[in-house]
Amino acid sequence: MVNLPKSLEEVHRTIPIHGHFSWWRKLLAFAGPGYLVAVGYMDPGNWATDLAGGSKFGYSLLAVILISNLLAMLLQHLSLKLGIVTGRDLASISHRFPKRLRLFLWIMAEIAITACDLAEVIGSAIALNLLFKIPLFIGVLITSLDVLILLLLQHRGLRYLEALVITLISVIAVSFGIEIFLSQPNLPQLLTGFIPSTQLFTNPQMLYIAIGILGATVMPHNLYLHSALVQSRSFKSSIRGKAEAIFFATIDSTLALSFAFFVNCAILILAAATFYKSGLNQVAEIGQAHQLLTPLLGTSLGSVLFAVALLASGHNSTITGTLAGQVVMEGFVHIKLAPWQRRLLTRLLAIVPAIIVVWFYGSGGLAKLLVFSQVILSLQLPFAVIPLVYFTSDKKLMKRFVNRPWLKIASWSVAALITVLNLFLIQQTFFSL
Repeated sequence: MVNLPKSLEEVHRTIPIHGHFSWWRKLLAFAGPGYLVAVGYMDPGNWATDLAGGSKFGYSLLAVILISNLLAMLLQHLSLKLGIVTGRDLASISHRFPKRLRLFLWIMAEIAITACDLAEVIGSAIALNLLFKIPLFIGVLITSLDVLILLLLQHRGLRYLEALVITLISVIAVSFGIEIFLSQPNLPQLLTGFIPSTQLFTNPQMLYIAIGILGATVMPHNLYLHSALVQSRSFKSSIRGKAEAIFFATIDSTLALSFAFFVNCAILILAAATFYKSGLNQVAEIGQAHQLLTPLLGTSLGSVLFAVALLASGHNSTITGTLAGQVVMEGFVHIKLAPWQRRLLTRLLAIVPAIIVVWFYGSGGLAKLLVFSQVILSLQLPFAVIPLVYFTSDKKLMKRFVNRPWLKIASWSVAALITVLNLFLIQQTFFSL
């Protein structure tokens, strides 16, 4: 293979993994990348679909969140395995493809990252408006300044970024934990919601929201990012060392995605226990949900925690979006930009449409733009999933770590399912509604 730059070269193999480490110390040493990836599964783009599902169908779509999370766990496992075994991320390993295909995949990945950043801009602006009454137009502009925080932490090392992300995830989880307690959900109905219902296939509206939840859950840029982040650990390059790294990195990823699962379930449960229970079945906008929570919960604490969690979600996702953009640009076309330049470029591409929509259409337009950004992400997903499954199923590349027959079948089935469902979502969005 052509000698290419390392993924995220400034942090490549900077975190030591010594042979004398105990099992628990190794687990802690590998912990971190999974949480940076998990924030993409609980970003502001997920909120609209979870709110819509809970307010319209109660707890019925909890099963969809569970299935989506299991699919995400499988794909992230493949991503980290690719990075550990080959020493390349999903973008740079695409050098094995013809140049035109590689450029096409790069453009698709950049569109996905811009769409994701757009959701973060909108989510953060709405949160600032809800918490501090800052006009949406000003809030969109303020979100561009988070690049300064990112730069400061990047200079101090990846561990500081991981610590910040884990702290913000904790804020989100605690906020929703309190909100679930305040909303007092119906426990038997809640547990029943994790069992798939035949209505999913007989009710077109339920199927549409279900596919939206799937499309908003699995994020294409996370597959590029995870394959690069796992290379920040300085594990042994032997077969045993790689096997051990895959084992601990998979635990890290699975635990982190379990937090994301809790947050997505919590949003839907909150919507079901408040809006659906009260007969408010058309709540899909974040601002509307925030406004209704105080009278329904009987305290303003619920609304405040909702907005705080949204702000934490937006800022969390902006960190990983920048890192993913760096991986994609360096891996596909070998262009190196300073982190602040990459951040500024991506954020400008997201801020411009957000400013235009706020100026002409207000908060209602922003809500529609948020949903549209998720449709764009859905469209890009197969262009990351299919190459990932292809490479991890290549015996010449992966050698003894190649996907086993059962995993190969499961992986290609997931890729086919995601592709078909996302194409259906796009067809419904543009041609049926």
